Amino acid sequence: MDKDFLTIALPKGKLLTDSIQLLGRVGIECSHVNEDSRKLFYDLPNSKAKIIICRPTDIPTYVEYGAADLGFVGKDTLLEENKDVAELLDLKFGYCRFVVAMLEASVPPKLPSGEYDLSGLNHQRVATKFPRVTERFFSGIGMQVTPIKLHGNMELAPCVNLAEMIVDIVSTGKTLRENHLVEVAPILEATTRLIANRVAYRMKYERIRDLVEGLREHSRAEASAN
Repeated sequence: MDKDFLTIALPKGKLLTDSIQLLGRVGIECSHVNEDSRKLFYDLPNSKAKIIICRPTDIPTYVEYGAADLGFVGKDTLLEENKDVAELLDLKFGYCRFVVAMLEASVPPKLPSGEYDLSGLNHQRVATKFPRVTERFFSGIGMQVTPIKLHGNMELAPCVNLAEMIVDIVSTGKTLRENHLVEVAPILEATTRLIANRVAYRMKYERIRDLVEGLREHSRAEASAN
């Protein structure tokens, strides 16, 4: 095993550009990596690295089983997939929020604190891509719900009586508003994280440590600039 060589899994989609730019700032030049090319892996001999391009939900699996030493993945995916990986760093981009939302006409009454009273929603159905996160949130407030897993268009579910609520990730909330949905409870905030295979982290510790320190410095600088 070459202890200086790293295989890094990057997510297809909206996180890819920021991931490539951040790696470039710490000496792993991969600006030619392009999701549109349909190429799935790139050898970077000058950087002693290889980039593989994966579906975001698959990255924790690639890292857990050692097909990749490191991965860039949203905290939302990391929580839902629940794989045995080491979370090393908050990369400070790809911000989104987990929320519970309902149709405007169905929202529960508010408590004196100003929060919505969710107690009347016990044993109701929740449409979501994230059943693990959903169950953990509701069990944490002493409620049981029935998650219905969907792969897209969560906003449709309450409109056709498939579910009383949705749990989804939002950035601005625009899509919810366009579909007459209201946030009734925040769950958590999520950003992109750097994860590592546990064996690779031990075997390639010095290289990974140096990369983590470089990424931490640039992530802080980027966050400060914004």
